[in-house]
Amino acid sequence: MDEEYDVIVLGTGLKECILSGLLSVDGLKVLHMDRNDYYGGDSTSLNLNQLWKRFRGEDKPPAHLGASRDYNVDMVPKFMMANGTLVRTLIHTDVTKYLSFKAVDGSYVFSKGKIHKVPATDMEALKSPLMGLFEKRRARNFFIYVQDYNEADPKTHQGLDLTTMSTRELIAKYGLSDDTVDFIGHALALHRDDRYLNEPAIDTVKRMKLYAESLARFQGGSPYIYPLYGLGELPQGFARLSAVYGGTYMLNKPDCKVEFDMEGKVCGVTSEGETAKCKKVVCDPSYLPNKVRKIGKVARAIAIMSHPIANTNDSHSVQIILPQKQLGRKSDMYVFCCSYTHNVAPKGKFIAFVSTEAESDNPQSELKPGIDLLGPVDELFFDIYDRYEPVNEPSLDNCFVSMSYDATTHFETTVTDVLNMYTMITGKTVDLSVDLSAASAAEEY
Repeated sequence: MDEEYDVIVLGTGLKECILSGLLSVDGLKVLHMDRNDYYGGDSTSLNLNQLWKRFRGEDKPPAHLGASRDYNVDMVPKFMMANGTLVRTLIHTDVTKYLSFKAVDGSYVFSKGKIHKVPATDMEALKSPLMGLFEKRRARNFFIYVQDYNEADPKTHQGLDLTTMSTRELIAKYGLSDDTVDFIGHALALHRDDRYLNEPAIDTVKRMKLYAESLARFQGGSPYIYPLYGLGELPQGFARLSAVYGGTYMLNKPDCKVEFDMEGKVCGVTSEGETAKCKKVVCDPSYLPNKVRKIGKVARAIAIMSHPIANTNDSHSVQIILPQKQLGRKSDMYVFCCSYTHNVAPKGKFIAFVSTEAESDNPQSELKPGIDLLGPVDELFFDIYDRYEPVNEPSLDNCFVSMSYDATTHFETTVTDVLNMYTMITGKTVDLSVDLSAASAAEEY
């Protein structure tokens, strides 16, 4: 281990693994270490015995739940937008050859106490029970504008400059009601709160277009895809990729201590009495606790069930977004459900998650609106974890710390953090103009 590296990466969470892969592909000499004896860090995937041990303190789950090894329960469950940034990044690094994806069945939104399919096109808007007759027509006109909008072609802008016009102003032009704005902003554009209404409309329009294009990609019921066997496959895929490019992985390295020189710049990492020298360190917040601050907490529930969620058209995999306003909250709530069809549970079993940014110290009561949608559950686990963000100045200490994972059940925020970090580390941007068909394994199932 007494060698010199361009970058040492600490923690094998998804963000760290993507960065390790991108940097290795760039030709940098990378050493990747983790204090745990498993891949994934906070974003690991647990079998049933591990899940039991973590939440019940013992490793003897009831026999009726089936074989432990048939479970792959993601600790940070998130779906991927089929045409989204993460899929583009996976293709860019060629990690897709290690993974098989399958389309997600349903994308739903909670409105006025009921679950509805998220309408994503002008035709779906006309059919949706979310809106009355006149509102449908207004929504259809808005969807047509968004579908036809092309940033490079001013003729499609209809005289509007979306870089200066706020989302609120654009929506007002079409006269849409608050409830319609709610599902467009939160379930289609995937905003986490209502700040976007005062920001330039171009961002929301691009997000809506991404949703519609992703939906069209697999002709399924949602714009999302998900790896077979769950997200635990991703860090391992990146580990293999990194190895191909000469990167070195070491698990089970206790007490990884980051070393600094006289100027406060990182100069290496020590573990078990050996020091590896480096120019830069990339890590999750747990490796450099004095360079991060707490910014919130995520509350979540994990359920094992024997049926799909009601009113989701028997979807075996589904996302339901509960917009903040519908619940009288400051932040959205997310329901994520997956099952044996994605090989994350034995036949007949479903894994559901309910997550939100915690606004109290009582996750049980806070998550109730989402848990109520699940119906009868075989087992229910509660969890709450702190979220951190870096406060250091990387140009001074060469430490690049990722943000903790948020409560969303899709990957768009996660991968934005990764790409920003990549640019800070290398001064370059990742070329994401890739052939999207490289991640089309989902169509084979």
